[in-house]
Parts: sequence; C-alpha cells; structure tokens
Amino acid sequence: MIALACDHGGFMLKQDIIKHLDAVGLEFKDFGTYTEDSCDYPVFAVLASKAIVSGECERGIFICGTGIGVSLAANKVPGIRAAVCTNTYMAEKTRAHNDANVLALGARVVDTPLALDIVKTFLNTEFSGDERHARRVDMLKYLDSQLFGQ
Repeated sequence: MIALACDHGGFMLKQDIIKHLDAVGLEFKDFGTYTEDSCDYPVFAVLASKAIVSGECERGIFICGTGIGVSLAANKVPGIRAAVCTNTYMAEKTRAHNDANVLALGARVVDTPLALDIVKTFLNTEFSGDERHARRVDMLKYLDSQLFGQ
C-alpha cells in the first residue's frame, strides 16, 4: 500500500496521482490534506511516514509546492528515506541506489504528465541490492538506530 500526503500546494497534483493509482489498481491510503486550504505540511508528512515505518504502507508519495518541505519533514522520522525527484532519472536512481521509500514531488516544479512519469518510475524500480548500495543504506539504518534507538 502506498501512503499519500500533501499540503495545500500539492493537493491538486495528489488528486491526479490518485486517479493514476486507481487506474492501475494500486492500493493507497490518503493521509491528507483534503482541501486546498492553507495547512502545515509536516503534519501530513509525519503521519504518512509513521505508517510506512510501522509497515502499514510500503512506500509513500508526498507532495508540496517544491517537494522540499515534505521531504525534510519525512526524513525526521527514523526509517524514512525521502527523496525529492524532478525527473525520472532521479526517481530510478533513488530507488535503485538509495532504496528510498518516499518520493517527494513539487507541484509547482513539475507538471502533471512529468509527475506521473516520475511516480511510475519510482513505483516500478526496485532496490538494486548491489553491495556498495546496500552498504550505504545499512549505514543510514545504523545512524537511525544509534541516534534514535530505532
């Protein structure tokens, strides 16, 4: 299951992503926001991040105006590896090399067709498991355990 989260700046793009996920039959849980009214992105990014860390959801797609805010908030949650992606190459590499579990998108940075291509790439790319990449992801997990007891 995919965790979705956004603030007011990402609301309309999230609606387009929901249509795509429905069309391809992927399950998701929407953690909000549910309107274009001004709101605080950390609230929704952290709620959705906790669902990923708990195992309720496998990955996440978080959206704000630039993608930066939601990625910063998500990465405060131990176990989350959120990456802002503005093209499909970044989405492919963050999955294959970093085992990123959250895609952060900027609704004011990428248009809907590009965002949907990024989403498809992110969801269809697996972690490579190559030794050098696995070692680096393990370092991140180790930092979480040492800094946060996770």
